[in-house]
Amino acid sequence: MKSTPHVPSRAAMSGVLAAGVVVAGALSGCRAPSSAPEPFDVVEASIPEMRAAMESGRLTSRQLVMEHLARIARYEWQLTAAVSINPNALEEAEALDSERAAGNVRGPLHGIPVALKDNIHTTHIPTTGGSLAFEGYTPPYEATLTANLREAGAIIIAKAGLTEFANFMAGPPNQMPGNYNALTGYGLNPYDPRRDPREDRNDGRPALTTGGSSSGIGTAASFWAANVGTDTGGSIISPSNANMLVGIRPTIARVSRWGVAPVTLDHDMAGPMARTVTDAAIMLGAMEGAAPDPEDQATGRCEAPPGRDYTPFLNADGLEGARIGIPRAFYYEPVEVGGRSVGGLDEEAAALMAEAVAVLEAEGAIVVDPAQIPSFVDPDPEANFNTWPLCIGGHQAKGSDEGCAVNFKYGMKRDFDAWLASLGPSAPVQTLTELREWNLAHRDAGSMKYEQSRYDISDEMDVEADRARNAADMAKDSLLSQARGIDAVLEEYELDAIFTPGSRGAGLAARAQYPHIVVPFGFVANEPTPPFPEGFDARPAPFGVGFTGSACSEPRLIELAYAFEQATRRRVPPGGFR
Repeated sequence: MKSTPHVPSRAAMSGVLAAGVVVAGALSGCRAPSSAPEPFDVVEASIPEMRAAMESGRLTSRQLVMEHLARIARYEWQLTAAVSINPNALEEAEALDSERAAGNVRGPLHGIPVALKDNIHTTHIPTTGGSLAFEGYTPPYEATLTANLREAGAIIIAKAGLTEFANFMAGPPNQMPGNYNALTGYGLNPYDPRRDPREDRNDGRPALTTGGSSSGIGTAASFWAANVGTDTGGSIISPSNANMLVGIRPTIARVSRWGVAPVTLDHDMAGPMARTVTDAAIMLGAMEGAAPDPEDQATGRCEAPPGRDYTPFLNADGLEGARIGIPRAFYYEPVEVGGRSVGGLDEEAAALMAEAVAVLEAEGAIVVDPAQIPSFVDPDPEANFNTWPLCIGGHQAKGSDEGCAVNFKYGMKRDFDAWLASLGPSAPVQTLTELREWNLAHRDAGSMKYEQSRYDISDEMDVEADRARNAADMAKDSLLSQARGIDAVLEEYELDAIFTPGSRGAGLAARAQYPHIVVPFGFVANEPTPPFPEGFDARPAPFGVGFTGSACSEPRLIELAYAFEQATRRRVPPGGFR
């Protein structure tokens, strides 16, 4: 089979062209000053560094945005990090510069360019979910988190790529690759921006996973300062891990979900993705509301820190005396359940985690090893978390879904239809059924390259008739992930957090609705099965570590993550994008 050449979509090309036109237009009206100041290098620059440069007068927001737009124009064609670019970003920057000059600084992100996953409503840039049906669509209202960020002074420079509608379109038997959508095609990982050469996988997908369904590509490549992702079962943590970023999946509803296209509101949560814990903490505070959102009453669950400021928790000595649990079963070592072995690490990853645990001890943490999670070591398959999967494939339609939790497919029917209704008559389709039909009618245009098995199994759910089944499955989820999961292990060993490898801790935290933070730490070999062909020299994959805590424990987790980050400083920028 010959490799199919990748042809950038109209949306991808328009994003690159828009950035290029904006930069070219800006440069055409500039004259070089006689004594130009030393240019500000945005590559790997932190939000505090950008802010300090603007406060000192060395840099304007306009210049900062121009530098980022220039990087997008130069490298976007290699990576496909964006769905769309804000054509008014420079004008917004100039307005914020004027506000600063007048002594009005909105907040910690004043004049800082950030990106939002393209399932988060913006009314000044399209919100598409990556779907052909929503191409160019502008919703009638802004997401609460978007409003909060803009109120804090952020410039939404772009809508970041995503797996189409947060990866609940196409699952088995035709699993959609991470960061693929019908509008822009495949996103590529800047740590190895090549396409998979393997037979039957050479359709344009990346050789090195980008994670999913959020994109960390643009943040890793310094296209913007940071970005916001959304997470239903790992879609902030996985791409953060894959792109050597810090990712925070907050407690459910700490950040308002209003104006975010849903999979299931029982597990959906937006959170920051950034190059440092500091930047992620600043983003989280700006995203969170000062008071509960009347459009999302659950936002009253966690109290925001004073001033919505998480930076006081950036304590380099935060690991001193902290009790950190090492849940060996599944996460580090295989466990036998139901007659099969699940989990465990290969030799390389195990050695890396041993080094990470040694860092915890060197920084004064009390490491409890092992600290087993009861629902992970229970020999009864009916009581073990690892034998209670989610219904996320075409083979788990009604009648074949007794051994899996229905909440994702039930929630997609319930909450996606409600979201479409909130858009009013402007919505391209009115129901999930209509979206499925639209995709079928536009198959030849590329609307459903990987089919739509997840839409199919969701659309057959009956919100009323299946309510009791969903409630029962949610109760079992809560038992295994909370009462006999995270809550149990934290209480038994009096822990501040558990410590897990890579993005593996994301699934348990998401199903428990609890916070999780991943921090960059190292690299492991990219050795998929089946293997790459001989002669393909795969570059290593980023690999981080995760901290999971109880509900509303973000301040403590940020403290632990920051202390670990400062003790290690293992983030390495991707090569080839200077």
